Amino acid sequence: MTQLRTITTVLTAGAFATLAFDTFGQAISPLLGYSKLAPVGLAGATLKSVFGANPSGAAHLLHVLTGLVFYAVGYFAIARPVQRAILPRLHWSVTAAVYGVALWVLALYVVAHLIAGNKPFLGFTGITWVALWGHVLYAFVAAYIMEAKGAVLELPGRMKPATI
Repeated sequence: MTQLRTITTVLTAGAFATLAFDTFGQAISPLLGYSKLAPVGLAGATLKSVFGANPSGAAHLLHVLTGLVFYAVGYFAIARPVQRAILPRLHWSVTAAVYGVALWVLALYVVAHLIAGNKPFLGFTGITWVALWGHVLYAFVAAYIMEAKGAVLELPGRMKPATI
Protein backbone atom coordinates (compact mmCIF):
# COMPACT_ATOMS: atom_id res chain seq x y z
CA MET A 1 0.00 0.00 0.00
CA THR A 2 2.83 2.39 0.82
CA GLN A 3 4.46 1.73 -2.58
CA LEU A 4 1.20 2.44 -4.40
CA ARG A 5 0.78 5.69 -2.45
CA THR A 6 4.35 6.71 -3.28
CA ILE A 7 3.92 5.93 -6.99
CA THR A 8 0.64 7.86 -7.03
CA THR A 9 2.28 10.81 -5.27
CA VAL A 10 5.24 10.91 -7.69
CA LEU A 11 2.91 10.73 -10.73
CA THR A 12 0.61 13.38 -9.26
CA ALA A 13 3.62 15.61 -8.61
CA GLY A 14 4.76 15.11 -12.20
CA ALA A 15 1.29 15.90 -13.54
CA PHE A 16 0.88 19.13 -11.59
CA ALA A 17 4.46 20.18 -12.30
CA THR A 18 3.95 19.61 -16.04
CA LEU A 19 0.76 21.69 -15.91
CA ALA A 20 2.65 24.47 -14.13
CA PHE A 21 5.51 24.31 -16.66
CA ASP A 22 3.19 24.39 -19.67
CA THR A 23 0.93 27.09 -18.22
CA PHE A 24 3.91 29.29 -17.43
CA GLY A 25 5.82 28.66 -20.64
CA GLN A 26 2.97 28.67 -23.13
CA ALA A 27 0.49 31.09 -21.58
CA ILE A 28 1.78 33.31 -18.76
CA SER A 29 5.18 34.10 -20.29
CA PRO A 30 3.74 35.23 -23.66
CA LEU A 31 0.99 37.20 -21.87
CA LEU A 32 3.75 39.11 -20.07
CA GLY A 33 5.55 39.79 -23.36
CA TYR A 34 8.22 37.11 -23.08
CA SER A 35 8.96 34.11 -25.28
CA LYS A 36 6.64 31.15 -25.60
CA LEU A 37 8.05 27.69 -24.92
CA ALA A 38 7.61 24.94 -27.50
CA PRO A 39 8.40 21.71 -25.64
CA VAL A 40 6.40 19.61 -28.09
CA GLY A 41 8.41 21.09 -30.96
CA LEU A 42 11.65 20.15 -29.21
CA ALA A 43 10.31 16.66 -28.54
CA GLY A 44 9.40 16.33 -32.22
CA ALA A 45 12.84 17.48 -33.37
CA THR A 46 14.42 15.01 -30.95
CA LEU A 47 12.31 12.12 -32.26
CA LYS A 48 13.15 13.06 -35.84
CA SER A 49 16.86 13.26 -35.02
CA VAL A 50 16.98 9.96 -33.13
CA PHE A 51 14.52 7.84 -35.16
CA GLY A 52 14.37 9.70 -38.47
CA ALA A 53 10.63 10.26 -38.08
CA ASN A 54 8.14 12.08 -35.87
CA PRO A 55 4.83 10.22 -36.09
CA SER A 56 1.68 12.21 -35.39
CA GLY A 57 1.11 12.54 -31.65
CA ALA A 58 4.48 11.06 -30.67
CA ALA A 59 6.01 14.41 -29.69
CA HIS A 60 3.04 15.23 -27.43
CA LEU A 61 3.33 11.80 -25.83
CA LEU A 62 7.07 12.20 -25.28
CA HIS A 63 6.57 15.63 -23.68
CA VAL A 64 3.84 14.37 -21.34
CA LEU A 65 5.74 11.23 -20.34
CA THR A 66 8.89 13.23 -19.70
CA GLY A 67 7.08 15.58 -17.32
CA LEU A 68 4.70 13.08 -15.78
CA VAL A 69 7.20 10.29 -15.18
CA PHE A 70 10.87 10.85 -16.02
CA TYR A 71 11.53 14.29 -14.50
CA ALA A 72 9.43 13.49 -11.41
CA VAL A 73 11.19 10.17 -10.85
CA GLY A 74 14.51 11.98 -11.29
CA TYR A 75 13.78 14.19 -8.30
CA PHE A 76 12.38 11.33 -6.21
CA ALA A 77 15.02 8.70 -7.02
CA ILE A 78 18.16 10.74 -7.76
CA ALA A 79 18.21 14.41 -6.74
CA ARG A 80 16.65 14.19 -3.29
CA PRO A 81 18.33 10.95 -2.13
CA VAL A 82 21.77 12.18 -3.25
CA GLN A 83 21.21 15.51 -1.49
CA ARG A 84 20.03 13.75 1.68
CA ALA A 85 23.13 11.53 1.65
CA ILE A 86 25.54 14.45 1.18
CA LEU A 87 23.80 17.36 2.94
CA PRO A 88 20.97 15.86 5.02
CA ARG A 89 19.92 19.14 6.65
CA LEU A 90 19.63 21.10 3.39
CA HIS A 91 16.05 22.21 2.76
CA TRP A 92 14.27 20.47 -0.10
CA SER A 93 13.62 23.81 -1.84
CA VAL A 94 17.35 24.27 -2.47
CA THR A 95 17.50 20.79 -3.95
CA ALA A 96 14.49 21.60 -6.12
CA ALA A 97 16.10 24.79 -7.44
CA VAL A 98 19.33 22.99 -8.31
CA TYR A 99 17.34 20.14 -9.87
CA GLY A 100 15.38 22.64 -11.99
CA VAL A 101 18.62 24.12 -13.31
CA ALA A 102 19.89 20.60 -14.04
CA LEU A 103 16.68 19.86 -15.99
CA TRP A 104 17.20 23.08 -17.95
CA VAL A 105 20.76 22.02 -18.86
CA LEU A 106 19.49 18.57 -19.82
CA ALA A 107 16.71 20.00 -22.00
CA LEU A 108 18.51 22.91 -23.65
CA TYR A 109 22.03 21.57 -23.95
CA VAL A 110 21.86 17.78 -24.04
CA VAL A 111 18.54 17.33 -25.83
CA ALA A 112 18.18 20.51 -27.89
CA HIS A 113 21.86 20.81 -28.83
CA LEU A 114 23.58 17.44 -28.64
CA ILE A 115 20.62 15.34 -29.79
CA ALA A 116 18.38 17.63 -31.88
CA GLY A 117 21.21 19.73 -33.35
CA ASN A 118 20.12 23.23 -32.29
CA LYS A 119 22.48 25.88 -30.95
CA PRO A 120 23.58 25.28 -27.36
CA PHE A 121 20.87 26.63 -25.04
CA LEU A 122 19.00 27.67 -28.18
CA GLY A 123 21.43 30.54 -28.69
CA PHE A 124 20.70 32.19 -25.33
CA THR A 125 17.64 33.97 -26.71
CA GLY A 126 14.47 34.87 -24.81
CA ILE A 127 13.24 31.28 -24.90
CA THR A 128 16.37 30.20 -23.01
CA TRP A 129 15.46 32.20 -19.92
CA VAL A 130 11.77 31.31 -20.01
CA ALA A 131 12.85 27.67 -20.17
CA LEU A 132 15.12 28.17 -17.15
CA TRP A 133 12.30 29.59 -15.04
CA GLY A 134 9.90 26.97 -16.37
CA HIS A 135 12.16 24.10 -15.37
CA VAL A 136 12.82 25.58 -11.93
CA LEU A 137 9.06 26.06 -11.48
CA TYR A 138 8.50 22.46 -12.55
CA ALA A 139 11.01 21.23 -9.97
CA PHE A 140 9.50 23.34 -7.15
CA VAL A 141 5.96 22.12 -7.83
CA ALA A 142 6.99 18.47 -8.10
CA ALA A 143 9.23 18.64 -5.04
CA TYR A 144 6.62 20.46 -2.95
CA ILE A 145 3.99 17.80 -3.64
CA MET A 146 6.38 14.93 -2.95
CA GLU A 147 7.67 16.54 0.23
CA ALA A 148 4.17 17.44 1.46
CA LYS A 149 3.00 13.86 0.94
CA GLY A 150 6.15 12.31 2.40
CA ALA A 151 7.32 10.61 -0.80
CA VAL A 152 10.98 10.27 0.16
CA LEU A 153 13.22 7.47 -1.03
CA GLU A 154 15.26 6.07 1.82
CA LEU A 155 18.71 4.91 0.78
CA PRO A 156 19.72 1.43 1.99
CA GLY A 157 21.71 1.54 5.22
CA ARG A 158 20.68 5.11 5.98
CA MET A 159 19.39 5.57 9.51
CA LYS A 160 16.37 7.78 10.02
CA PRO A 161 17.00 10.84 12.19
CA ALA A 162 15.91 10.47 15.78
CA THR A 163 12.72 12.23 16.77
CA ILE A 164 12.18 13.83 20.12
